[in-house]
Amino acid sequence: MKLQLHKLFVAGLFGLLLSTSASAADYLTVTSDNANVRTGAGANYPSSMELFQGYPLKVLNKVGEWYQVADFENDSGWIHKSVVKKCDTAIANSDTSINMRNEPSTESPVVADVERGVVVTVLTTKGKWTQVRHGSGTTGWIYSPLLWP
Repeated sequence: MKLQLHKLFVAGLFGLLLSTSASAADYLTVTSDNANVRTGAGANYPSSMELFQGYPLKVLNKVGEWYQVADFENDSGWIHKSVVKKCDTAIANSDTSINMRNEPSTESPVVADVERGVVVTVLTTKGKWTQVRHGSGTTGWIYSPLLWP
């Protein structure tokens, strides 16, 4: 009886882990400039947009070597696996410029203003704050809900 309960517990835990990982969103970062996002999963489909290195994308689906992706404005298409990697960037997603601060606090001095759509490299997180590096080399903290993803 104990063995059956143990097997049932392990099977239930495994099922929970599978459902959790399947529901967690995956994100990718574009690895080269002028990366084509296409209207379908293949090089024979027309390009719907070109993205630059560092641009973050949400994975919606995968077919063979192609990912169906969406950006922070929900524009979507297909991109080849050779021009993306695991996400290490975020994009400023606010109607106004975002304050990048010296420390993770609204009391900390502002070191830069980051405009909507600007991509930053994610360094670490602390509570509801994300430490980032701007393309100019400036490093600071941004309140995480103002970044995508």
